[in-house]
Amino acid sequence: MLADLTAGAVEDADARAQDRPTAVVERAALAQTPALDALAALAPSERVKIIAEVKRASPSRGDLAAIPDPAHQAGLYETGGASAISVLTEGRRFKGSLADLEAVKAAVRLPVLRKDFIATEYQVLEARAAGADLVLLIVAALEQPVLERLHALILELGMTPLVETHALDEVHRAADVGARLVGVNARDLSTFELDRDLFGRLAAHLPADAVRIAESAVLTPADVAHYRAAGADVVLIGEALVTNDPVTTLHAFLEAGSSVAPTERSEST
Repeated sequence: MLADLTAGAVEDADARAQDRPTAVVERAALAQTPALDALAALAPSERVKIIAEVKRASPSRGDLAAIPDPAHQAGLYETGGASAISVLTEGRRFKGSLADLEAVKAAVRLPVLRKDFIATEYQVLEARAAGADLVLLIVAALEQPVLERLHALILELGMTPLVETHALDEVHRAADVGARLVGVNARDLSTFELDRDLFGRLAAHLPADAVRIAESAVLTPADVAHYRAAGADVVLIGEALVTNDPVTTLHAFLEAGSSVAPTERSEST
C-alpha cells in the first residue's frame, strides 16, 4: 500500500511538472514568505500540543468529511487551540490538493504541514511554493540517501522536516539524518493495521533532543492522554476532528492530554 501511494503521488507530481517545470516552482519557492518556526511552535512544554489535520478521506476509512472550505476548517482548529495544521495534499486516496494547503496557509497564523507521500525534490519545492512550513518524510517509503537528500533540501528552504517512523530501525535512520521532529505512526502504512502502544515502545529510543509526535489511533480524549503519558510532546489528529465539532473536540483533547504527566525523557540515541 505505501509503495503504491508513493508511486501514485510521484506520478501525479511528474504530471504537474509538465505544466509547471521545476525551474518555475523553484522560483516560486524562493520567493515565498519565510517559513514559520515549527520547532518552536511544537517544542515540549507542560501541556500537550496538537497538530490538527484537514483530512477528507483515507484508504482505511474511505470518505470522512466533505470539507468544502479547508480554510474555514483550519480556522476552527486555530480557534480550538491547535499548535499546527496538517493538510493532506494527496489526491487519489485522500482527496486533498496543494490548493487546500494554499487556502489554509492564507487563513491561519500557525505552521502548516504538507502531508503527502514525498519522494522527490520537485514535491519539496512545491510544498514551499504553496507556503508549507513543514514537510512530511516517511522513512519506510525512502531509501536512506533519498531521505538524507530531501531532509537537507527541506532545511535549506527554511522548512522543518517531520520524519515519520513505525519501527526501531526507522527511528535509528531518523536519528542518523539529524531529525529534530520525529513522529511515530501507530498505523502500519504497508498493512494499515493500528497499534496504539507502538509509540510507548519506541519513545525511549527517540532522539533525546527531538520533538516527539504520536500519530494515528486517536478517537477519544483518553487516546490523547495515553500518548501523553507515554511521552508524546505532540499528538497529530485527523479523523476525530473532521467527524466531530472541531473546537469542542480540540478543547477536550487538550484538557485530557494535559491532565497527565509525560514519562521522563531519556538520554537516548
